Amino acid sequence: MDSASSWRATLASYWDKRLAWVFMLGCASGFPWTLVGSNMTGWLTDAGFTRTSIGLFGSIFVVYALNFIWAPLLDRVKLPWLYARLGQRRSWILLCQLCILACTLAITQLQPSEHLLMIALLALGITTASATQDVAIDAFRIDSFSQGEQHKLPQASAMAVMGWWTGYSVPGYLAFINADAQGWNTVYLGMAGFVLLCMLFTLLAREPHTDRDALQQKAAQRQQRQHSSMFTWLYVTLVEPFAEFFRRNQGSIAVSILLFVFLFNIGQAFLGRMSVTFYRQIGFSNEEIGHYSKLIGWGATLSFTFVSSAINARFGIIKGLFIGGVAMSVSNLMFSWIAVAGPNTDLLLAAIVVDNFTSAFASVAFVSFLSLLTGQAFSATQYALLASLGNLGRTTLASFSGALVDWLDSMPLQRGLNDLNTRFEAGWTEWLLGFYHRHMQSDWFDAWSVFFAITAVMVVPSLVLLWRLRHAFDDLLKQQTRS
Repeated sequence: MDSASSWRATLASYWDKRLAWVFMLGCASGFPWTLVGSNMTGWLTDAGFTRTSIGLFGSIFVVYALNFIWAPLLDRVKLPWLYARLGQRRSWILLCQLCILACTLAITQLQPSEHLLMIALLALGITTASATQDVAIDAFRIDSFSQGEQHKLPQASAMAVMGWWTGYSVPGYLAFINADAQGWNTVYLGMAGFVLLCMLFTLLAREPHTDRDALQQKAAQRQQRQHSSMFTWLYVTLVEPFAEFFRRNQGSIAVSILLFVFLFNIGQAFLGRMSVTFYRQIGFSNEEIGHYSKLIGWGATLSFTFVSSAINARFGIIKGLFIGGVAMSVSNLMFSWIAVAGPNTDLLLAAIVVDNFTSAFASVAFVSFLSLLTGQAFSATQYALLASLGNLGRTTLASFSGALVDWLDSMPLQRGLNDLNTRFEAGWTEWLLGFYHRHMQSDWFDAWSVFFAITAVMVVPSLVLLWRLRHAFDDLLKQQTRS
């Protein structure tokens, strides 16, 4: 097949109705991050809370790193009444959305200055339901494509990413452009309407057909020869998904995969957690944040995700991870530039376009990589394990992003450089001191510019690991595609 025909075949593969279902459920996956992420950050910033407090409030996202613990239940437990009408995946999705709706309506009655603890508990309820919903949605996407359709994973990943950003950005845009005029309580009442829309998407989607039950039964039969039925159920539910993952991915390679997954998105997580606070403190209005960061960012993400998925499908997932990781790192430096220049909307637009392009490219490759590593017998549990490790950096560690900015804003850098110079007596420490006196004491060098520079180098360890193991990963992906 020539190059032109190959590109035509790649583009034609998008005309698959299953991709529309993946997109709709992707919207439902992204929306809760607006509720307790950017919207809540904007509300707390307007209410006068400190950067450290806002960053620590984000520790509620830790449940996204823990959802693999209860993910086996979504593979094995059939919900009464809902399962018979919606199937295994959609029944769990709808149950989670009902919980999100109830918590959102409760938040509309509260104020952060008076009810911060209650808001935090309700936000924790939203993130817990959302993290559980994500397990079911990811499994829905993987189950929708058989082992013989692995070439469609970049396309499915693209639809999931595009849906996620649509669910995150469009409601977020409407929230920020109305926050100043209507107030955040009214905004959250409007957000409840989006929850209802997500529930409609769940009802419109079609449950995928898989051999999951038969494969799980085979695993159970192997245990029944030696153990009781109760032990067999518990083993197949709680242990077999993880044991099968390590067997299929060759032990030591599996450990390397898990380490790579943990490290890849940490820099973007730190940037994302503080982005709204940065925009507000640097001088942008809520309306400008909504217009540029949400609306234009959403349009850029959708366009770039489609292009990125075609490139990943054409040239391979591993190359896509390299390109996306490097570009994602470099794009973070654009925010350091904004910190220096101040609230320049042209520069903000450029930074958002570049950041959304690089994030889209990396996200498509990353989601495709994780999807390819799961088996259909326990797709919910195994994908949740991988995604949880990725979320561990994005959620738990990123909770300290505000504290890092505050520390950079007050740290005794002069003393630290003097200590280095005394200890090492090296030329490079003298150069650092000279650089400090020439530049770092000036007004333009502040904590924000250093913070974003640090986020730019956080991706480097994962890229080093990927480079060292690239051949093993290539062989493993080829083996997965053939199986």
